[in-house]
Amino acid sequence: MDMPFKQVRILLQTAAVVMATLMLVLPSVSQAQSKAAAAPAGNHTAKFVGSATCGECHGEVYERWQKTRMANVVVDPKVHPEKVLGNFGTKDPLVNFSLTDVAFMYGSKWKQRYFTKQGDDYFAQGAQWDVQNHKWAAYHVAKGTDWWTAFYPDANEQRPTGALCDGCHSTNYDIATKKVTEWNVGCEKCHGPGSEHASKPTSLNIVNPAHLAPMAAVDVCMQCHSQGQLSKNPVKGVYYDWPVGYLPGDKLSDVWKLEEHKLGEETFTHWQEDSAHKNRMQGNDFVQSEMYKHGVTCWSCHDVHGTNNQADLLKPAASNAICLSCHATGSPNGPTGTTLTEHTHHAVDSKGSACVSCHMPKIAKTIADVNVRSHTFRFITPTQTEQFGIPNPCTTCHTDKKPEWAKLQLQQWSNASVWRVGQ
Repeated sequence: MDMPFKQVRILLQTAAVVMATLMLVLPSVSQAQSKAAAAPAGNHTAKFVGSATCGECHGEVYERWQKTRMANVVVDPKVHPEKVLGNFGTKDPLVNFSLTDVAFMYGSKWKQRYFTKQGDDYFAQGAQWDVQNHKWAAYHVAKGTDWWTAFYPDANEQRPTGALCDGCHSTNYDIATKKVTEWNVGCEKCHGPGSEHASKPTSLNIVNPAHLAPMAAVDVCMQCHSQGQLSKNPVKGVYYDWPVGYLPGDKLSDVWKLEEHKLGEETFTHWQEDSAHKNRMQGNDFVQSEMYKHGVTCWSCHDVHGTNNQADLLKPAASNAICLSCHATGSPNGPTGTTLTEHTHHAVDSKGSACVSCHMPKIAKTIADVNVRSHTFRFITPTQTEQFGIPNPCTTCHTDKKPEWAKLQLQQWSNASVWRVGQ
């Protein structure tokens, strides 16, 4: 049946209005998208206000954060004498300073270092307390290890922490004034400056790393948890060992480049096969991982606001709870096998069935014989130990065995590829 002329005219007029509206709207949308893509996501116009201001509205989170190591990296021993871990009551030849000389202490988990103040700079003393082994150890970054040693004198008292440490141990370190908004990793270290948000709270004027794209989100943690150097170094004649100018939401690689490494070479920073050789390289490891490639972020596992678990994990690692949240048996993410023991070939409650034992071995040195966990999540094979000298999980646990023994064991596992674990 033919449509009446009046109805046809109404439809044509409606279509014309819709097309005209689209012509007006689409360019502005396109321009807005282009502008958003071009502009950095970090808020470079707001001012820093300090974590206490954040706590006025975010009380529960602020209270949890105050108990974390992030909030207590740097401590004044005169304010918190209870947090002094080093034994200053017994003479030690390494310790040529007294506690009264110390302006700040750094660390509480692996080591505790001590800083004195000269003018407007801080300098590390030559002795540090080994927390795990309960003893004094020397502290000196030798020439030819960290890249920056080529640009600074050899003596600790001529290596200011402002350029080498304080950018990560504080929030908003100003390289011009050498002042900070606050010591320690405060709220704005991860969320960016909060003055605009404090005056008019809205999700549009503060950075929430959980809402960033995965790689930009990981950048927030990597600003401190990576080994590298500024893309444009020095800054006004000073060499900095932290990403000056970066704010959460920015693209970290615009100002920061990761430590270079040539495969096959063992260096101060890397094992021959590219895993981190030292602490504070979680980011260098993580960007190599399948996790990173598939959009997993640091807070898929950690909550830096504080939890009751080791390393502020969302769930305990010892029980495999955090790993099995995504890698439950039968999951397409693995592990292979219908049960955990079928995958690990170890008793269910043993160290050999702990996911982190094989996929996050402790191979990155932090002090003396104390190592921290790798974050590539790769299984390091006994063959790689033979080729590159990097420790593998099998003979690290079975200390009386050799890599050849471990290879023979793995070759008997029906669900393990000989090609993958090494022949």
